[in-house]
Amino acid sequence: MIWLTDIIAFPGYDCTSEEGVIALGGDLSVERLTHAYKNGIFPWFSDNDPIVWYCPFKRMVLFPTEIKISKSMQKIINKNAFTITENIAFEAVIYNCKNMDRNDGFGTWITNDMEQAYINLHKKGIAKSIEVWFKDELVGGLYGVEINHIFCGESMFSKVSNASKLAFMHLAKNKNYKLIDCQIYNEHLASLGAREIDRSLFLSILKT
Repeated sequence: MIWLTDIIAFPGYDCTSEEGVIALGGDLSVERLTHAYKNGIFPWFSDNDPIVWYCPFKRMVLFPTEIKISKSMQKIINKNAFTITENIAFEAVIYNCKNMDRNDGFGTWITNDMEQAYINLHKKGIAKSIEVWFKDELVGGLYGVEINHIFCGESMFSKVSNASKLAFMHLAKNKNYKLIDCQIYNEHLASLGAREIDRSLFLSILKT
């Protein structure tokens, strides 16, 4: 496995392991993270472990035109009981993604360093958030990284039923992205229309 140096660069895609790991180490600077996302690479690691960089052979993505909105969700949307905003509570969104109790195990990977790194990206206008409010309370949302015409989703949370779905659907229906990168297979996102595509296709869309 290749360890990164101070130089902001990644090895070729042919160095990727079967698990999708392309490199280890490095840092979470704005420059390295931006370079990584532009090349279809993202960090995912646990606290006290080295930074692990992934570029899996199969990429879970949503093409916005393929979003699945159930009749029950459409009724919730039509009621307009929730308010949806963009980029006004980024730090609160990532805090909730990090600290929510979850059954799927996702969210625990957001270390303190990761949290600060994406806040730094947000301050540069690269990381974005969608917030869902009910009676002035933040009840759901998601955040990720915007690279040209692609949104690279990182995490989402819900304090009430369907709040994260509303954020995801808003992203798909209102932001004119070519695709939303969901990274790895997730049954919940598959139910909303996301599917796996080959890495080569994902990279071709990312870089055009």
